Order: sequence, then C-alpha cells, then structure tokens
Amino acid sequence: MTSPTSRSTRDSGFSAWLAELSDKELVALLTHRPDLAVPPPLNMSVLSDRVRLRASVQRATDEADMLTLSVIEALALLRAADHAVSREELLDMFAKLSSPGLNGEIDARLDWLRVRAIVWGGNGNQGLRLIDGAADAVPWRIGRLTTLPGVAALKTVPDLLRALPPEQSAIVEKLAHGTPFGSTRDAAPDAPAERPIPQLIAAGLLARIDDHTVELPFHVGQVIRGEAPLDPHVLTAPQANPHTRNQKTTDASAAGEAMDFLRDCAAIIQALGMAPAPDLKAGGLGVRELRRLAKSAGLTEERTGLVIEVLVAAGLVVKGEGYLSSGDPVWAPAEIVDAWLDADTATRWAKVASSWLTMSRRPWLIGWRGPTDKPAAALSDDIVSHTAEADRRHILSIWMCAPTPDGPESPVLSPEDAQRLLMWLRPRAARRFGAQAVANTLAEASALGLVVGGALSTPGRMLLTDLDLPDLADIMEPLLPPPLDHVLVQADLTVVAPGPLIPDLHDQINLVADVESTGAATVYRITEHSVLRALDSGMSTTALHTLFHKYSRTPVPQALTYMIDDTARRHGQLRAGVATSFIRCEDPGLMREVLASAAAAELGLRALAPTVAVTQATLGTVLEQLRSAGFTPAGEDESGDIIDLRPRGIRLPARRNKPVPVQRRVPVPKHEQLVSVVEGLRAASAQTAGRSSGRSAKAHASASGSTAATVALLQLAVRAQRKVLISFVDAQGTAGVRVVEPVALQAGQLHAFDPTADTVRRFSLARMSSVELLDN
Repeated sequence: MTSPTSRSTRDSGFSAWLAELSDKELVALLTHRPDLAVPPPLNMSVLSDRVRLRASVQRATDEADMLTLSVIEALALLRAADHAVSREELLDMFAKLSSPGLNGEIDARLDWLRVRAIVWGGNGNQGLRLIDGAADAVPWRIGRLTTLPGVAALKTVPDLLRALPPEQSAIVEKLAHGTPFGSTRDAAPDAPAERPIPQLIAAGLLARIDDHTVELPFHVGQVIRGEAPLDPHVLTAPQANPHTRNQKTTDASAAGEAMDFLRDCAAIIQALGMAPAPDLKAGGLGVRELRRLAKSAGLTEERTGLVIEVLVAAGLVVKGEGYLSSGDPVWAPAEIVDAWLDADTATRWAKVASSWLTMSRRPWLIGWRGPTDKPAAALSDDIVSHTAEADRRHILSIWMCAPTPDGPESPVLSPEDAQRLLMWLRPRAARRFGAQAVANTLAEASALGLVVGGALSTPGRMLLTDLDLPDLADIMEPLLPPPLDHVLVQADLTVVAPGPLIPDLHDQINLVADVESTGAATVYRITEHSVLRALDSGMSTTALHTLFHKYSRTPVPQALTYMIDDTARRHGQLRAGVATSFIRCEDPGLMREVLASAAAAELGLRALAPTVAVTQATLGTVLEQLRSAGFTPAGEDESGDIIDLRPRGIRLPARRNKPVPVQRRVPVPKHEQLVSVVEGLRAASAQTAGRSSGRSAKAHASASGSTAATVALLQLAVRAQRKVLISFVDAQGTAGVRVVEPVALQAGQLHAFDPTADTVRRFSLARMSSVELLDN
C-alpha cells in the first residue's frame, strides 16, 4: 500500500512537472483532453487534479489502441505509478514478451500518452511515471501481457468451446457476458479433477488466479461474444484484406443505392399518407403495421424498418393525434415532407444520409428479442442507444485507417476485417463492436450508398466530415446519372424509364402508369385504371397522346392509342357533383341504366330529371360505387370542370419528438480559447507567486479591496485596450479567475470579451476581489 507521504510527494512531483510544461504543450494537452478546459480551471492546482480524475483519464484513453493500452499495462507492471521507470526497462519488458522490433511504435505511444499527461516525466534524465488511475483504463486484467501458463492458444479456442459439455459451456458464457472473474472453491490445485472448473482450467479456457479465483482469458471471451479475437501477445495491428476497388465504380454503385433508398422512402411516405400507422401503447410500430407497410411498399420488413426509422430521424414522418376517432396517436408524414419530395435527388439524399448517421437508434435491432423475450418494435425505445452515432462514426472511420493505395483505388474491407481493426483501434469499446453490430451497421450504410462492395464511397467519406447539407448534396450531385427526358413505350403497354426522369416527366408518367418494378431502370405498366386516374386529374385525351408521342424514343403502340381513346370516350359521360352529390348525364338511356343498377340502391339515388339524379352520399363514395358497378364517371366542380380527386394522404404538423438519450459530447473549445485558458493559468500562477513573495511577479498595475482603485484600473484598461486578470465570485458563489479584454465600464459592471467563452460577458464590480493589468 502506498503511504500518504509517498503519495503526497508523487502528487507534488506531477504538479511541478505540469507547471514546467510550455504554453504550447499545455494547449496541446487541453486540445486532446478538452474536458479539462470546461469550465476553465481556476489555477494549475485545479488543472493538476482534473488531469488525474478517473473519468477524465478513461475518456482520454477511449481512443487508445491495443498497443497504447499495453504500454500502460507494462508501466503498471513495472510500478511506474510509484517510482520512475526508464525507457530501457519498458522496452526490455516488451522484448521478453516476444515482441521485438516495436521500439519505434512504443516510443510513438509514449509520446501519445505524454501529450495527454497520462504518462509524465521522461524528459532528460527523468524516468517515466504513470498517473494514478491510468491502469484502471485497461479493459483487461493487468498482467495479461505476461504469459499465463496453460492458457489455450487463440487458434485452438473455437474447437475447444464447441467440445464443451453444457455445464462447462454455461460457466464460460456467464463469465464472457459479465465480469471475467469468478470465485470458487474449485480453483485450488487440489480440487477434484472431474469438476467443471478444474476441467476448464486444464483445457486452458480458464486461468487460475489464486486458490479461490479464476479468470476467463480476454481472447476466449472475445470468441464467445462473437467479436473478432486478437491474440493477447501479438501487439502489431492486424493486416486487412489487400483488395481494392475502383473509386469511380464504387461511387457509381453508391449513387444507384442512394436512388433506390429514396424511392423506397417515397413508397413508405405514400403508404403512411394513405393509412397512418397507429402508435403502440408502449410506443413504436406493431409487427402487423410493419408488415402492412412492407407489403404496401413492396419491401422486406427489414428494409421497411430501416426506411421508417430514417424518415422519423429526418423529421419527415412524425407522431401526431387527431386522425383516429379514439384520439390515439399515429405515425404519418409531416407537413414538410412535400417540400422534401419536390427537392432534387442529391438534396433528398443528403437529408436522409446525415439523419441516419446522427440518429440515436439502431434499426437493425428491430425484431430482436431482449431480456423480456419480446421482439423490439420499430420506433420504440427498445432500440435507442446513446452510443449509436459514435459507433457508426467509428465503423465508417475504419476505412480512413486502412492503407490507401496510390491511384483511383479504394481499400476493400469485409465486415470481419472491419471488426478486427475496430478491436485493435478501440479495445475499450470492444463489446459494442460484435460481429452482428458491425455487419448490420455496414448493411445499413450500404443501403444508403455509403459503403458499396466493401469500399467507402466518396459521399460516405465526406459525410464523416460533418459538411452542411448543401455541401454534402454537392458531393453527391455529380455522381448521380443526369435526369432523362425520354422513356421507352413497349408493345405490351409497359413504359421503361432507363434512368431518373426530369421532374415534370416523372410526375406525368407516375400519374398515367403504375410502377411495376424498380432498379437501374424503372418499369411502369399502363392500364385502363391508370388512364382513368390521369383523366380524373384533368388531363385531356390530347395531352395523353402528346405525352407519349413527345417523350417516347420508341413508336407508340396502336393498342395504347386505342386504350386512351376508348377510355376517354366513356370517361365523363356520366358526371357527379356535390349536392351532397349529384349525377348528371347527357344520355337518358345511360341514366336509366344507372338508376336500375345495384349501385343506385346502395347510394339512395333519386332522379330529378331524365338526365339528373341526387344522393346524400359523398362524391368520393359515388364515384367509387359507380365504378364498381362498371361505369366510368368523372367528378366535376360547380363550373362543370373535371376535378382531381386523387387522394393526397394526410399530413401532420411538425412537432418536437420526445428527446432521447444521446452520448454526451464534451464541448471542444477553439484554439484561441485554449490559448486564453493557458494565459489565465499563467497569470494566476504569477499572481500566486507574487503574493507568496510579498511583491508582484511582474511590473503590472493591480488593485484589490478598493472600489475606486479597481474602477480607475479598469478605465485605464479600456482606454489602453489592455488585458486584465480578474478574480471574482459568480452568482453561485464559485470563485473564478479570467484573463479578459475590457470593452466598457457601465452601471457597476465590466463588459469584457472573454476568450474562453468566445463572447462578451458582464462582470459585477461588487463580486471582484482583485484586478491586475497585464502586458499585451
């Protein structure tokens, strides 16, 4: 146990080392560990305490790779927290662990740790020291570096696990998914050999720590959890698949995936607009509703879950009330969705891609059964994760770390390669990067055109740079095929769009034909029903003929001309309007047929004249019933013009969804702010040194205690545009020290620019304990 005296000596030694760092080194420390600067530390003593806080140390080591954590472990084994360790001692330990040739890599890791003040010393004749709490950041038991006798080699672990009887398998499963340590009487060397624990020790799947404790080796636990296992004694980065893929080919495929995803988004929006999905009492979409939407949009349930989650994250689908008579909430398109649907392809993609990256849900968990054995519902809290965004960024960033060959090629990584690199680069987060998590996240990224064929697309790479949406759209725009101004009309009454169509043509073709299949080319089918839909919208016979003759690159088949003419001739002979509804027809014979049909009885039609009848049914019901009876009526308004009665779908007002927990991000101050923090620390140190010596450390003017002197000094600072060091107590009673640039002195308050906050703040003169004029 470390004595209080030695701890005090060690603490004072670290504080002295920290104070001797140059301003540039202190700024670098605060840059790599921004939590130390928020809020700005009062003095060097406060900074010294913050540097050694356990939570801060662990946050700083979250980005440490396997070798960096192994260096911390080695220093802990050498008791570097208690006494200085030479670089040679550290290198000798790694050499004994059969890790030769790592001297340069170890020196680089030492520099990484020293910049973050996790390792200190090492300058000149000083030895290396490890700060308190650093060893706790290592995600495995300290001592794993040393060879544990009898532990199974990594390559033999899978076969050994498959051969385990149920009682032994249950033990290692429990240790793999919980703490790797277990207490048992059977850990003693003289325990009965036929019991499960001694057998697991003999097989090398458990390590004996002492007579009462066993440990599941780290790499054994990785195999059981489905993680990409890393040999604990191989301290070099794993080699990824050397295959590459042409970047232009990748980007072209990415554009195709993006267009397919946007098409699916439009299909789900249309389905929800026609029939909003009720929200479950527990929150989310039920399995039946998900299946209904999938069938309506022609998608798989997995794809539907991903699409609707992204649409909700983008605010294009929201939850609202007032649609159902019961008042229960439903999920439906938001009012802003029409503007999004009318935007160009690149803009629409940028919106959904950025929403996917930053969303706090994991869509691939939909349908998975948790501890309650109930499947997780889409849009429910069951799939919320505060680390979801960070994990996506880490997974996509793997391609940034993979070696990039010269030329127009990009590295190709399989999910297994990506997982193995993640385990090496971020071992502290290893449990979040299991095989299922990595593979499913990459599948989602592929659906959005971010990763294609194992390669990161250019839009995917730029998405990680947090570009604004217009800039991100500009990256995608040149990759998309130019919109076409033509289609191919076939003899079987299908229309082929060999690519995306210009907006006006796209809207007209979707009006007069039904989508039959999608892909690189979209195939539409023209039917009597689809032609009626176009006529109902107000298109004339001439407009329909002109549409196909103008835009078709193939001859218009005669069958299509006949279909349009025949349907148009029958369309509108019978007219229906609002009376509640009325029916009129120029042909008395046709009106007699209508009045004699079954639809007349259902609608309660009453003849007012040989060519006019009325009903209390709504216009939509009248049209539907008459068409079901074999007639082809058209709707008209009060002036006799045909009106467009196509259902538009409901739209809900945008609303703020319930906030979900997200991973707390430490605010990153600007470089200028960090420089100001360091200036404040130096000024506070100088002030303390001056007080201890009984005189000012520098020839700076100062004032304390006297309000008149304080005001005079601040007025001088305003006129001369000089910085001042102020000591004050805020409204919460917390003491603070700031280096500020005075702007004005009004009504007992100092208005000054605070570089640490990057804004002008007001400081009450009554709360200032001292003011010191500094040299600029």
